Amino acid sequence: MSLLTVTVCWLLTGYCGLTLLHLTDAATQALQITQKPRFYGVMTGKRVGIYCISSKRHLPSVARWHKASKFDESKSLIQHSMNRIFVRSRNLTKNAILILTELQTEDQGVYFCEINDVFGPGTEVQVAKPVNLANVLYRSQVKDGLIILQALLLAALIAAFGFRQKTLSVKEDCIYEEPEMDHIYEGLAIDTCGGGDLYEEISVYAQPEGAEAPWE
Repeated sequence: MSLLTVTVCWLLTGYCGLTLLHLTDAATQALQITQKPRFYGVMTGKRVGIYCISSKRHLPSVARWHKASKFDESKSLIQHSMNRIFVRSRNLTKNAILILTELQTEDQGVYFCEINDVFGPGTEVQVAKPVNLANVLYRSQVKDGLIILQALLLAALIAAFGFRQKTLSVKEDCIYEEPEMDHIYEGLAIDTCGGGDLYEEISVYAQPEGAEAPWE
């Protein structure tokens, strides 16, 4: 065997060894899942796609998709047979793309990609209904009208309370007012019926001082 042949064999052996080490190291590394994008905010009726990317793209794998109401809540497996939900494969990963069509408000939630019991970080999807400007303006006007009506009612209650307090104060002043003294000598009134003789007797005794009394 020539020196050249030996050299070539050693080179091939070394290359094969390095390749085997690289494959072994890649196989022993922990699987990592990433998702793109991480957030969607769309209106109803739209279409979105979520990508699941494995750190071991050179190895065949199968992705499964789960949904949860929030990040920290329990996940449920998504049935791909639904009319508005589809999956597509990418590279060596089967079902790597989740497609949601004709989005509705009940599609809102967090979607997770899972490969070999390893879950991705999740993609949040928020779905909102289109805003009707006319309805918004009408509701705003109704709300403003209710606020004004409440203010008027409050002002009327305050005015009624103040008027009642003023009325009570005037009544109290009338109660404590001193009575008029119109007839000071009312108690000395003499009955005219049969009282003429008595009046005459009083007039007799009411003589000025120094005058002689009739019995003297």
